[in-house]
Amino acid sequence: MIILAVDSSTPVQGVAIVDEEKIWAENFLNTGLTHSEQLLPAINQTLKQAKITLADIDAFALTQGPGSFTGLRIGMATIKGLAQVSGKKIVAIPTLDALAYNLWGYEGIICPILNARRNEVYTALYEMQAEEVVRISDYQAVNPEELAEILLKKEKPVTFLGDGVLVYKDLFAEKLSSKACWAPLHNLMVRASSVGILALQKLAQGIFDDLFTLEPMYIRRSEAEVKLEARQCQR
Repeated sequence: MIILAVDSSTPVQGVAIVDEEKIWAENFLNTGLTHSEQLLPAINQTLKQAKITLADIDAFALTQGPGSFTGLRIGMATIKGLAQVSGKKIVAIPTLDALAYNLWGYEGIICPILNARRNEVYTALYEMQAEEVVRISDYQAVNPEELAEILLKKEKPVTFLGDGVLVYKDLFAEKLSSKACWAPLHNLMVRASSVGILALQKLAQGIFDDLFTLEPMYIRRSEAEVKLEARQCQR
């Protein structure tokens, strides 16, 4: 089964084509260009590099969130459009799950952190169990210092990854000392190939999403919604 997977949940953008045996092609862009400018051209380029067309794709996968509200909407609208036109299945993968999968095989706690702004990170905790990366906490938006206090109570070392590392590495290094570890650079950000592989696993179990009811997983309200509510309360 050939999967076309995309990630646009953070400023990083990824497109990959995978099946059960190999990664056919993967494009990774971390230059700050907007997803509205680059996502469709990247999909077209990846298809050309793999020497296949949309007709050869059996299903589509995407990151569901949390992450950038705008990026998530762009990715979901794009993949929903392609799935509806082609009549193919769609599979949504939580962004944090895809990030954690980058560290398959790592010992200890895997802690993906995404910069949620407003002095918070999106996160969840994971461990390897029976050769699977298993989530052991809820998805949440949390203050980094509060997260550090939670992690201090864990007996195992903690490996961080995600764009939150670029913002809060010093804080976690100070709070956790030698207990804090960092993913290597090539595994630091979401990889579309990880999204595709996780989607293959879901499809093998007969799990996929409904094209018309699927929505982004935001975890918290957008800043615009918070400001609107504040203005309404002042009236």
